[in-house]
Amino acid sequence: MLTDFGGVLTSSVFEAFGRYSASVSGDPELFAKLFRSDAAAGELLVEHECGRIDQAAFERGIAEVLARRGISLSVPGFVDSFQALLAPDEVMIGAIKALREVGVPVAIVSNSLGDDCYRGYDLSSLADVCVISAEVGVRKPSRAIYELACSRLGVPPAECIMIDDLEHNLRGAERLGIRGLHHTDAVRTVGALAEWFGIPV
Repeated sequence: MLTDFGGVLTSSVFEAFGRYSASVSGDPELFAKLFRSDAAAGELLVEHECGRIDQAAFERGIAEVLARRGISLSVPGFVDSFQALLAPDEVMIGAIKALREVGVPVAIVSNSLGDDCYRGYDLSSLADVCVISAEVGVRKPSRAIYELACSRLGVPPAECIMIDDLEHNLRGAERLGIRGLHHTDAVRTVGALAEWFGIPV
């Protein structure tokens, strides 16, 4: 099994971005619209998630993009401020641990945001393999990151399922033959995993 980290093993990334966006601009859609429609912001995100620029450079770049829109952003620190709004999803974490206990190999496949975005989490206790975009130089939804995860797990893609809260991240996985599971809430996802693996989770 392959799983995203932020928004699957944590509380909603969308809600956290919305809360942080509202706190700095009054517009809860600020960052969603920025990364969706501003080419410079989108390129900064790609470069950071692939590990080619660090958190400080990413934050400076985003602050400059927002300054051109008349929005002042505290630099450094906004990535950490956003991350502080996320909390562990204990239901999902418990389900992942239960699957591992019965022998299901698990990989975390994550686009990293921030230089220390996994602090407070013992990833080695949650997964057999961790494929982090900034460490491997490729990000979801590229098929390459899923190929790498399957290779490290030693499991063919056709025998894997991938959980992610972003549907477009699942497309690269599905092109490899991995089954995609769009995560919207823990109860639905845990039920789907129990059905897929034929075991109670």
